[in-house]
Formats: sequence, structure tokens, C-alpha cells
Amino acid sequence: MKYPSKHTGSAALAAGLLSIAGAAHAAGQSNAELQRQIEELKVVVSALQAQVKATQAPAASPVGATEEKVEIATKGDIDGLRTDLENYKYEQRRNRETKTALTTRGTTIGGSAQVRATAQEQATRTGSTASAADRHGSFDIPQATLNFAGSLYRDYSEGRNLDYRLAFAYARNSPATDGSQLNATDAYIRYSPLPTLTGLEDPRLTLTFGQQQIPFGLEAQIGEELRPVINSAQFLGGLGVGNRQIGLIVRGDFDPYVDYGFNYRAPLIEYAFGVVNGSGPNKTDDNNSKDYLARVAFTLPVDYFSLLRELKVGVSAYQGKKNVTAGTAGAVVGQVKRDRYGFDIYYNHAPFGITYEYAEGRDGVANNGPEVKSRGQYVTAFYTWGEQWIASSRAQAKYDDYWPKSYQLFARYDVFDPNRALPNDRSKIATAGFNLFFAETTKFQINLNHYQYDNPAQPSANELLAQFQFGF
Repeated sequence: MKYPSKHTGSAALAAGLLSIAGAAHAAGQSNAELQRQIEELKVVVSALQAQVKATQAPAASPVGATEEKVEIATKGDIDGLRTDLENYKYEQRRNRETKTALTTRGTTIGGSAQVRATAQEQATRTGSTASAADRHGSFDIPQATLNFAGSLYRDYSEGRNLDYRLAFAYARNSPATDGSQLNATDAYIRYSPLPTLTGLEDPRLTLTFGQQQIPFGLEAQIGEELRPVINSAQFLGGLGVGNRQIGLIVRGDFDPYVDYGFNYRAPLIEYAFGVVNGSGPNKTDDNNSKDYLARVAFTLPVDYFSLLRELKVGVSAYQGKKNVTAGTAGAVVGQVKRDRYGFDIYYNHAPFGITYEYAEGRDGVANNGPEVKSRGQYVTAFYTWGEQWIASSRAQAKYDDYWPKSYQLFARYDVFDPNRALPNDRSKIATAGFNLFFAETTKFQINLNHYQYDNPAQPSANELLAQFQFGF
């Protein structure tokens, strides 16, 4: 319905008054007639006033609704809001530029550090300055690492990503001084030719190019989070299989068994093969030959509740060349073989677990002499209790840095013979230890080592190590 405007109502009222006045003046109406017309005029005026109010009032609310007071923003209110938004944008941009680490690609920064206390029966001077005296104990920082990882190209549809990793490790000078070095350990890019977002049942395949850990055995590849002992197995350093190499390595698996309820994935076959320089980390190749490596591991295809779950058997091989030098100048006169072979067994069925690893080295000598054969092996048994390794506990939301605690007891026996042709060069280490995992990236370790040597001139010795290892 269209209501008349304020001016239209006023005009109608004036016209009515004029017509009544004119009629009364012309016809000389009685007082009663004039009174009746005045009453009619009051009714018309009241109706017109109601129409004027209706045009100025807001729309009627539905029946039962509460009438709300409408507040109209002024220009000052709007200008103030604009000012607050501009101040917020400036503050956020300033914090990002001055207080935030910026990268051209998405990057994850991590690292770890170890703080160790040592007490030993036999006096030693190793690891100290040239003017050191005998000691039976020390506080040390044996390791500190810093790493950067991320994606150079992320495939959101299938997961064929191109990732990278760059890692550094702290190293003390030898002999030790108040300075140190920071050396590159990992520096590689990794591509996944197969889709990785299609499910856990699908096989995995990666191509890694750059400086990386070689896939030989168990302990050379295991992370610090799961390695129970403080010191690594002797043959890792003795045979050089714990060193990183520069080259191309292909890793993958086939036919995995998956249990989504326990977040469990166990490939039937895991494989790796590649070609590397063979001269060690941060070095160019020192000869015209390349080293080749391969590893295959077989996991027993059983379900999650089987007693044989995570029973894995693997074999590793590494074939390479090393230079033979002669004379005081160390001139290279040829190359001889440098081969490594390994066999390992891994079994981890919480709370019990056991690992065994065997490695053998075969090194050629100059003038076609008899090759040097070396051998190392170890066996480790451990018992773990607590909640940190239970998938349901790890998936729970944590308050602050709370993490379920876990405890581990273990025992290890490690033997290494650098030259099986010599009778008195074998060394043995028996270790008993305890590990406390009390945060997601932190553990406390105690190892008691007993050293035995076949060399009668080198007496047995005991050593106690205590270490905090934390990551970020």
C-alpha cells in the first residue's frame, strides 16, 4: 500500500478546511451542522497523522520477535575501524619481516645434541690438547647436528614430490682446541616416481642424489631415537660402512602388509642399490672407478598379532676400489678392491626385541698380496616398557611438552677383528645399559662397557657413560 507523503497530507487538510469554511459562509449553516463537520475533520486529520508516522517508522517485526535498537555507524566509527585494520596489517608485516625466519620454500628446521659424562678405569689422554695429562673422566659434547628439510616441488594430486635435505654436524678439532668445525653430512635431493598419496598398500620408490648414508646393514641406517647404545658397533668405523658417500641411490619396497588400526606397515621386500664415489663425505672421487652397493631385506608376511611380527632378514653388499700409494710422496701406483658384505636379523615384538648383524671386509693389497679379511658382529637384546611406543598414546593430544614415558633395558656383545690373519688384534665389548625416554625428542642413557682385547699387552678395562640426548 502506498502512503501519501507529509506534504500531500497537509494539502488535503488545508483543502478540507477551506471547503468547510466556504460552504458555511455561503449557506449559513447552523451550529449543529458545523460541529458535525468539525468532528469529521478531526477524523481526517487523525488518519493523515497516522499515515505520516507509518512512512517514517521501520518495518514491523514478526509476531513474538523482540524489537532491537538499530544503531547507525557514523563516519568517525568507519574511519576508526579502517585505522585499526591498517595498524594490524602493519604490525603483522613488521613481525614477519623482523622476527620470523623466511625461506623461498617450505622448510623444516631440526637438530640434536648430546651431552655426555664419562668415567673410565684406564687413564687416557685421547681427545684432549697436545699438552694434556692422564685423566679418568670428562664431560663432553660428542655430537651436535643441524638439519634443514623441505619440498622443492610438491605434487598435491599424487604425491610425486621432489624433496631435499641439508644437514651439518659439529666436529671437534684433533687435537682438541677451543674451536670446532661444522661439516656437511647430508646434502641431497630425493624424488618419488611412484604416487605416495594413494594409500599405505602401494609400494614406495625414491631416487636420492647427493651425499647420504649408504644402505648397509641395520645400525648404519637406524636413527638416534631408536638406537639403544651410546657408542656404535665397532665395524661401522673399522670397515667404513658407517660413512656417508656421494652418489645416486634408489630405494623402494614391494607388497607391504598394512594394519590401519595399529598404524603398521611392513613391506614384504625392501631393496636399495646405487653407485657412489667411494671416497667418503665432502670429497670428490679419488680415482676413475665407482663403487656399487645393494641391499635386500625380507620381512615375514604375518599379521600384527603374530609372535613373528617384524621379523626381518637382510643382506648387504658393497664393492669398490681404493688407491694404493708408494714412496714418501704417496704417489698412486694402482687400485685394489675394497669389498664389504653383511647379513642382519631384526626382531622387535614389543616389549621384547633382538638384533644381530654380521659384516665382513675384503681389502686388496699391493703387488697382488693376500687380501686382508676383517670381520665384525654384534648381538643386542632389549626389553622396553611404557607408553611412548604405543600408537594410541603417540596419537593423543599432549599438554605442552608432556609425553608418555618409556623405559628400556638392554645388553650387547660386540666383536671386531680388523685382520683375521693376525692372532692378537681382536677386541670385544660387552655392554649393559638403561634408557629413559621422557620426552618426544629427549632420552637419558647409561651404558656400562667392559673392554677385552686379545692382545696381552692391552689389559681389560671398564667404562661408564651417562648421556642426555635431545632434539628440536
